[in-house]
Amino acid sequence: MSIRVVRLGSPRASGEGLRLGTVRRPPRGVPKEDFAKRDFYDVWLPNLAPSAELVAEALAAEDDKAWAAFTRKYRAEMKQPDASHLLDMLAALSHQTSLAVGCYCENEARCHRSVLRELLSERGADVA
Repeated sequence: MSIRVVRLGSPRASGEGLRLGTVRRPPRGVPKEDFAKRDFYDVWLPNLAPSAELVAEALAAEDDKAWAAFTRKYRAEMKQPDASHLLDMLAALSHQTSLAVGCYCENEARCHRSVLRELLSERGADVA
C-alpha cells in the first residue's frame, strides 16, 4: 500500500488504487463520466492544486530561481489548514490503501506534483 505520484491521463499501474486529480481544472473536452475511464482521475481534489495565480507562475518558470520561488509559494499554500489536513489524511491512508495523486504536466520535475511528493513524504506517507 502506498501513494503513487502519476501523470493524469497515463495508463494506470496494476494495484494503483483510487486516482486523485490534484489539479485546478478538469480535463478539457472530456465528458465528466469519462474522467476515470480515460485514466484521468476517479476523484477531483483541487484543494491540493496550486492557486490559479501559482499555476500561471509555474508555467512561466524558465529557470531554477523562478521554479524555487514557485515551490516556496506552493508550500506556503499547502500549510493552510484545509490543504494541510488533506495531506495528513493522505499520508495516513497510504499505510492502509493504495492511492495515486497526479497532474497533467509531462515533466514531473517542473510540476507541482514533485513538491506534492515531497510534502507527502515529509508527513510520513508511504510514497512509491
